[in-house]
Amino acid sequence: MAALIERSWKLVSKGIDFAFTAWRFRVHFPKKYGSSTSAAVLNLDDLIKRGLIENVFPNTRPEELQQLLSTPQGWYCGFDPTANSLHIGNLVSLVALIQGQRAGHSPVAVIGGATGLIGDPSGKTADRVPMKAEDVENNIESLMENMERIFHNHAEYINEDTRKLTSHRILNNHDWYREQDVISFMSSTTRHFRLGEMISRHSVQSRLQSKAGISLTEFMYQVFQAADWLHLLQHHNCSIQVGGNDQTGNISSGFDLIHKVTGKYVFGLLVPLLLSPSGEKLGKSTGNSLWLDPNRTSPFELYQFFVNLPDSTVERYLKLLTFLSLDEIEAVMLQQNQSPEHRHGQRQLAEQVTLLVHGEEGLRSALRCTEVLFGDAVSHLRQMALSDLQQLFVNASTSDVTHDPQMTLQELCMAIGCFSRDADAERIIKAGGVYVNQGRVSDPSAVLASGDFILPNNITLVRVGKKNYFIVRWVT
Repeated sequence: MAALIERSWKLVSKGIDFAFTAWRFRVHFPKKYGSSTSAAVLNLDDLIKRGLIENVFPNTRPEELQQLLSTPQGWYCGFDPTANSLHIGNLVSLVALIQGQRAGHSPVAVIGGATGLIGDPSGKTADRVPMKAEDVENNIESLMENMERIFHNHAEYINEDTRKLTSHRILNNHDWYREQDVISFMSSTTRHFRLGEMISRHSVQSRLQSKAGISLTEFMYQVFQAADWLHLLQHHNCSIQVGGNDQTGNISSGFDLIHKVTGKYVFGLLVPLLLSPSGEKLGKSTGNSLWLDPNRTSPFELYQFFVNLPDSTVERYLKLLTFLSLDEIEAVMLQQNQSPEHRHGQRQLAEQVTLLVHGEEGLRSALRCTEVLFGDAVSHLRQMALSDLQQLFVNASTSDVTHDPQMTLQELCMAIGCFSRDADAERIIKAGGVYVNQGRVSDPSAVLASGDFILPNNITLVRVGKKNYFIVRWVT
């Protein structure tokens, strides 16, 4: 967190204007995507131009795919509950589902309550650590909340089309495996698979060549993902699967199974993997993920990540993660290129991603936190709740202090543990090293009266030096 604040402060020192106010929050909400998303008509080229679709499987039947996209279909994407939050890489797939929803298709998000217990070998060098069923269930609940929140935020704050959006579904694939027994599954489903084709998958080949090899459990993952797609086609008309471009093998298995069982052609839309500015994958396994749960990555941290992106990545992320039309993005980038020091593109991106993930209140919180660090601190501190401050200063201690109208600054500093000795407190306060609500106070005997010292929300923020924050909650 400290590193994040330091990076943000460096940007400010270069003259970046972070004067975000409430009217900006309103006028910069996303606009309607445009004619390309008219009901039940979706031009695949639009999603390709946005970089949202990186490849199609199979890529040999474009006319049939476009014909499917011109009539209402189910679009599905799977998410295994291997953590208690989705991450920013998952957001790309959710945006793709919502782009389909805006065109009249029906988005289906599938949480892998069953497949999460098996483990996807893609991108792994060894078997995943088996998960406890209780942990999987808890993760499922968290992921459902993440998804519902994002679908809701898009419908409530971003979509401006007067036509009603199609309904979304969030399913758990354990529901359709619960009643099956292994014998019936083997006799009805796995007989359609050929070992040669299964072994040829890249995810399997890379594991076979590794020291750890691959277990039969994870080898069978592609069978279950293929069976998921068949079930979803039969029950929810899901002829389209959305997945990361590292899922080509699993999508191919589903395509083969469906064609053998039904004779139909279905299609996979492959979305790109998100990379950090240094080129690393953003995800759970790499330890650098931005989480979509506010308890793991706060709205402020999410906002600041996008505000601090290098100029070279802004246009790509605007196309991938927002619902601005390509014309609107072009206008944003024109303003960005004319005055890159103002970071107009980064601010647009940060606002709209935060709005999609955390809604209006989440964006307000992120903007308030930004102002506390870089703008008019006192006026915004007056509006902040304790939770806002705790997400902004994650390492700060929070102390409940009984209000005494005669308490001095030095007494407060000692009461909340800023210093271990009165002599140190007096010396550092006099030297200008203590700040109350981001304003320097150099008088140890200053009385903490209401106003700039005790804010209307009964909170005081104390800072010692550059990075040591203490939150005071006044009680009577």
